Amino acid sequence: MEVILKKNVDKLGYANDVVSVKPGYGRNFLIPQGYAVLATASAKKAHEDMMKQKSHKETKLVAEAEVIAAKIAELTVTISTKAGENGKIFGSINTVQLAEALKKAGHDIDRKSLKIKDEPIKEVGTFEAEALLYKGVKQSFKFEVVSE
Repeated sequence: MEVILKKNVDKLGYANDVVSVKPGYGRNFLIPQGYAVLATASAKKAHEDMMKQKSHKETKLVAEAEVIAAKIAELTVTISTKAGENGKIFGSINTVQLAEALKKAGHDIDRKSLKIKDEPIKEVGTFEAEALLYKGVKQSFKFEVVSE
């Protein structure tokens, strides 16, 4: 069964992609939740026309994402948190704290598009994360966890 995605679906595709899925997944989850529409012949034709119009805008968005990626690559974000004497953190660091630290540094990136590589972070140190800025534009960057 082919569907046209309306929203980004993790591990399936991005918005406006035409993907093949199992019929039950499409009928029972994607379409009722509003994540996709059935890819009929008329829907595919309308989708192609819309994508032609969007191609110019998309090149601009990719260029903007690459500029942000270049800035983030050189950035080292610092997150301060409470920690014990041996460097253990009370709790853990997740993408919420990382998104807030990036916002303070001047980059407003959604927490859902951030992925910490060595999760969970439960000690002080330097770690690496990855930001998905746009389709195919990913950037790794370092962040440092320090004790308050």
